[in-house]
Amino acid sequence: MSSTHLPSPDSLTRRRIVHAATSAWIGGAFVSSLAHAQSARRATPPQTEGPYYPVSEPKDADFDLLKNGDLTYTAGQMAWVTGRVVDLDGRALSGGSIEIWQCDQDGHYDHPRDGSRSNPAFQGFGRVVLDSAGNFRFRTIKPVAYVGRTPHIHAKVRLAKRELLTSQLYVAGDPGNAKDSIWRRMAAEDRASVTSPFLATPDGLRAEYEITVRT
Repeated sequence: MSSTHLPSPDSLTRRRIVHAATSAWIGGAFVSSLAHAQSARRATPPQTEGPYYPVSEPKDADFDLLKNGDLTYTAGQMAWVTGRVVDLDGRALSGGSIEIWQCDQDGHYDHPRDGSRSNPAFQGFGRVVLDSAGNFRFRTIKPVAYVGRTPHIHAKVRLAKRELLTSQLYVAGDPGNAKDSIWRRMAAEDRASVTSPFLATPDGLRAEYEITVRT
């Protein structure tokens, strides 16, 4: 075999350096840090809570934002917002909880800073406990824009008394996204993790999100 086909001592040294740099001693064995990095998930980006988080616990705070006590909200496009919450290793956040809150069809929140102008039939806030697979489901409306913001839903994940994440969920393809000061500042990968299409189903619109938290 020609010597031109044999690796030079310098190239062998470079390979050893690269191998050492991309390996880590984990659990008593060397594991490629590149493979480990590829297996880890990207955390859902944290975002501002905003000025309209409830100042007190709502009397009705279940999964159905279209029923507020004895009142039923009929405006807007009914939508199921569903998904799953996992940790960076893809394990379900079983027993955790997720809250969502959003404005009504006219762009108003049930909050003093917004003049408490929301429709009283719209619950506007909901909380559910994640099941054993980390799944959640809410019945609400497709979010709408209001002055200065593209349509979005606020979300907060907790585990016991710890707050793990506050973020916002967006509507794929909405023309307001590119103009929104928060959405447009995110990296493309982060946008993808919090943006979902609202697709038509026999039971109304449905959007699905996978939320990844640091525990």
